[in-house]
Amino acid sequence: MDAAEVVIALGGVVGTLALFAYVSRDAARNEVPRSRLWGVIAAAPFAVGVWLYLFAPAPMPGVIMTANTGIVLYTFERGIANEDDEPAEPGQLPHAPTTSSEESVDSQTK
Repeated sequence: MDAAEVVIALGGVVGTLALFAYVSRDAARNEVPRSRLWGVIAAAPFAVGVWLYLFAPAPMPGVIMTANTGIVLYTFERGIANEDDEPAEPGQLPHAPTTSSEESVDSQTK
């Protein structure tokens, strides 16, 4: 291994540990169940992606897709955990201020 590969490998180890710590802390803060498991799920594919980059003759798009898989899965789970339990209201954006049509008609006539 030359110096550039050693730097990439060390960056991969540091990045994997930082990703695990960040996702675990973020999952606990957002009340996502099993925060440490989500940290592993996000960090492990990143480590595999770094390994593929260094040691396997894999195409670059495959390496990038592998490295991002855990982060994407956690993002979906975080979105599901933060959803409201209320059913969707047709014609309104989520988390938009609710105004009834009667209030808007009254304000327009005044």
